[in-house]
Amino acid sequence: MVIGHNAKKLGIKLERADALVLSHGHYDHTGGIGSLLSTNTSCPIWMHPASMEKKFSGTSPSEVRCISTSLLHDEKLRSHTNRLRDASFHSEVVPGLFLTGEIPRLNGFEDTGGQFFLDAGCSITDPLADDIAVYFENGDSIIVLLGCAHSGVMNTISFIAKLTGKQIGVVMGGMHLEKASAERLSKTIEGLRGMGVREIYPCHCTGHDASIALHNALPSMVRQCSVGSKWVFA
Repeated sequence: MVIGHNAKKLGIKLERADALVLSHGHYDHTGGIGSLLSTNTSCPIWMHPASMEKKFSGTSPSEVRCISTSLLHDEKLRSHTNRLRDASFHSEVVPGLFLTGEIPRLNGFEDTGGQFFLDAGCSITDPLADDIAVYFENGDSIIVLLGCAHSGVMNTISFIAKLTGKQIGVVMGGMHLEKASAERLSKTIEGLRGMGVREIYPCHCTGHDASIALHNALPSMVRQCSVGSKWVFA
């Protein structure tokens, strides 16, 4: 998630970006760091320290795969320590845009959404403490931008509601419900409805079936969210 000077023009150039926020350390959320480092020499990079750990996914050592980016755990990024900011804590990234910091895992029905490990032998479970989200105020409510919601969608938005004391109006992004059980999906739907969220834009790791289930259960709330879509909140 990048916030830049020209965001209002809906065309953010890396060299003009004010900040880079990493939602977590998986390769599909970190691939642009190299380009940013070579193009923009000053903007801070907000990331949880755990994002720099090697990360793996799989059901056994014989089929495990590395799902982190080498740039995060080699010396190249560490040489930019003057630009690194700790995203472990609730912080204001740029005026009006906040990151959650570590998200409390309070709902028993939510988990990280897969089999994630910190070693190739699949013996050390990755709690994905680095999973964060960002949010900003829009009028009297909050707009939440999820990365993958490995902390759980309801854990995430409940925490933001507690931090802000305001209504969650819009939830956008990956919800990692791709492999969610029927119970988890049902309780997530109940939770979103119960919190009075007005608009939901599921994408990325939410999963095709889960996105359909969300739409069927909450047709007036769930909207299409595809690659290339742009929104302006005034």
